[in-house]
Amino acid sequence: MTHLLVSWLIMTVSVIVAAYLLPGVKVASFWSALIVALAIGVLNAILRPVLVILTLPVTVLTLGLFLLVINAIIILIVDKIVKGFEVNGFFTAILFSVILTVMHWILRIFINV
Repeated sequence: MTHLLVSWLIMTVSVIVAAYLLPGVKVASFWSALIVALAIGVLNAILRPVLVILTLPVTVLTLGLFLLVINAIIILIVDKIVKGFEVNGFFTAILFSVILTVMHWILRIFINV
């Protein structure tokens, strides 16, 4: 349980940092970032595997680069669901997902979760 909460907080900090780095992304508050992190986690657990299976031929043809599109779609869905979170466009969502992944990875290394 503690591992899940720490991972959620790491993702929240990653959302805040990624939103700070990209001018096309806005997070209204820390609470909005918490909800965004939770929504991304839930959608990654439920929707992402379905999308990966449905787009497997395209993903293989693009050598995995289509997974960036799937990540951007999930970010745009979270944009529509969560109040206080805005992403200005598809390419901004792709950049946000890349920065979010790198930040999450770096923070997990330093915190050893």
